[in-house]
Amino acid sequence: MTSELTPVATHRNVVCPGCACVCDDVQLTIQSGTDSAGAKLVDFQPNCDRGADWFRMNLESEDAFCRHRGATSSYDDAIAAAAEILDGSDAPLIYGLSRSATAAQRVAVELTERLGGVIDSTASLCHGPSIMAIQEVGEVTSSMGEIRHRADLVIFWGCSPADSHPRHSERYSVQPKGQFIPEGRAGRKIVMVGDEALVNAASIDDAGTEPDLTILLPTGGDLDALRYLQTALEGRPLPNTPEPLLQLIDLMKDCNYGVIFFGLELAETRMAVGRPGSGIGHLNVTALLQLVAKLNEVTRFAARRMRLQGDVSGADNVLSWQSGYPFAVDYSREYPRYSPGEYSASDLLERGDVDACLLIGAETANCFSTVAKRHLESIPTIVLDYSAAHQCFEPTVFLPSAVYGLHTEGVIYRMDNVPLVARKMTKSSLPNDEQILKRILEACHFDSAACHCHA
Repeated sequence: MTSELTPVATHRNVVCPGCACVCDDVQLTIQSGTDSAGAKLVDFQPNCDRGADWFRMNLESEDAFCRHRGATSSYDDAIAAAAEILDGSDAPLIYGLSRSATAAQRVAVELTERLGGVIDSTASLCHGPSIMAIQEVGEVTSSMGEIRHRADLVIFWGCSPADSHPRHSERYSVQPKGQFIPEGRAGRKIVMVGDEALVNAASIDDAGTEPDLTILLPTGGDLDALRYLQTALEGRPLPNTPEPLLQLIDLMKDCNYGVIFFGLELAETRMAVGRPGSGIGHLNVTALLQLVAKLNEVTRFAARRMRLQGDVSGADNVLSWQSGYPFAVDYSREYPRYSPGEYSASDLLERGDVDACLLIGAETANCFSTVAKRHLESIPTIVLDYSAAHQCFEPTVFLPSAVYGLHTEGVIYRMDNVPLVARKMTKSSLPNDEQILKRILEACHFDSAACHCHA
């Protein structure tokens, strides 16, 4: 039954969690329901299909019903059932977190430690190889604001910004006029690098902006290209270095401030659906970061990951300050241990090393391998999500939650690790995931082992 609608309300300077750009200049017009449901998105400005779809879906498809074994349940019964599943588990997995705000992510870490389980974020399917490379060689980076005001050379490597981050070009990287780039687009050189399948399908923005230089690589040729660039930068180019790479290294050396935005295709992750990979994504990113570090002996250069989900960067940050590690953290010995591959969610599920799973946001579960998904469907599962729209299987317990940045306030992180406060704009009868996780934590019966989570 559709609720009666009240007059519209316009909200300005809204933070948008639709992608990791987390734009904070959005104007929303919402027609709210007279009760906790029935709200409708009337207008979204500026134009961004991804952002508008995010708000529209979360406004208009609210699923307010808990489920337990397929039947509608009360919150009390569903939380009791979730606690019973976790209490009875010897090897629980908590996974997701990229659709949650900071407060809920902290409770998730505490719950994992008390359970003696494993916690992993969507980074293990996303930029996990990039994080491993950063841990090995470091990262020269910057804020998106610094790039906007200073970068006169912008390189997109292994990504399609118009598809993944529709307003990236407009707000940060290509179009905006900056303090030291007063001409905007005319003051920048734009380069796109990738294999033929990617570059032919990729675009910079919806405005049809063309790159100044396009470099086509053979499939799987990223590592060779990065080595060519590094030797050319050192003044000893290999005899067979392709001419476009020599043009690129000249642009790199001549710029005042350069940046490389790199995507999942360079990191060769499981979320780069349909892209062939050789399993050396972390080596690709390592080579790119080493090149960027070397370029800083000549000019100012930075590298930035093109993160996808709205708060996956927040999950990295919270896990790092709570456990010391950014993803794939095991607490089975009552202290944190970090081992990507061994403790990554999909790998644990593939090996059958998990006997219960709590998914906090199920949007990437479909990216698990077939074997991992088969095991996930065979064990007790709890899904905590905004709605049932992302589910690719029927969980044992489903707990719908209010949406950060819409129904409830929360701190989320932009792709450059800048925290922003997402405001509440409309009401919901649902608790947020911090509140749900705290209730599960209170309902569980733990062993006497103390919790060592940091404040």
